Amino acid sequence: MRLEHRAFLYGGPEEFLAAAVPFLRAGIEAGEAVVAVVREANRGALRDTLGDDARAVDLYTSEGFYVHPVRTLKDYQRIVAANAPRRVRALAEPVWTGWDDRQLLEWTRYESLINVVFEGSGARALCPYDRASLPEPVIEQARRTHPLLLSERTGGGAGPGEWNERYVDPVSFGTRCDRAQRFDRPGDAEYLPIEDDDLHGLRTFVAERAAAHGVGARAVRNLVTAANEVAANALRHGVPPMGLWIWRDGDEVLCEIADHGLWRPGPLTGFIPPESALDRGFGLWTVRLLVDLMELRSGWDGTFVRLRVRV
Repeated sequence: MRLEHRAFLYGGPEEFLAAAVPFLRAGIEAGEAVVAVVREANRGALRDTLGDDARAVDLYTSEGFYVHPVRTLKDYQRIVAANAPRRVRALAEPVWTGWDDRQLLEWTRYESLINVVFEGSGARALCPYDRASLPEPVIEQARRTHPLLLSERTGGGAGPGEWNERYVDPVSFGTRCDRAQRFDRPGDAEYLPIEDDDLHGLRTFVAERAAAHGVGARAVRNLVTAANEVAANALRHGVPPMGLWIWRDGDEVLCEIADHGLWRPGPLTGFIPPESALDRGFGLWTVRLLVDLMELRSGWDGTFVRLRVRV
């Protein structure tokens, strides 16, 4: 069974409910596992309108569910696996406010990745976008990341929606995201060369500098683990010289590991959940889970992995 991934552009509470309620009720009637992740502003109205049917829906708030793109992917993966072989039907409303430009880029990439991660799951996902409050660039990205668009002609519970002519496949979309990244580094960033396989000194260096910049204890441990994984990968596959930089930028601490090798990772590298620790990409997937944001750039000047954690 193939994934049905649709965007719904709504213009207020009435339009939201007119699509969301029939969509959820159709899943209840079909015996599907029904999940609704909606903004707090829509949660009460949705529960009231569903009435007794609300008891058949696993209801979450978007604000508590959409915190970290890769972790959210993992949470949806867990829901699909836990309910197999039942089909999952999800009303999934992301949070688009409160993010900076880099975070918004990762959340739009997340919406695109849904099409790969759950391609053969048979899940039905309807993603509401409030066109009355969201900026136009967010609405435009919805059209690029969803193969299907729900229109007034298709209705909330009838049919899969119309094919979206502006949809961009995840590989092409991910490539565009990578090209949008900037890798400026300040001149006063602290530097540590990586010269041998003993990474004890690197772990100590990262822990001390991150703590001095105000990172909390748990986030420090996660950053140390992530930096160690990236450095070990550079030693295994990279080309010397290689090193690590760390600095603070506003409310973030950045840790960057680089080598002089030319690596050509695909735009989905480290984003697709591996089935086991033996799968290729497991290390980078784990790194993405450990930090707030991981960015990757590779070119003729080398390979650069940048880890970001909030203070």
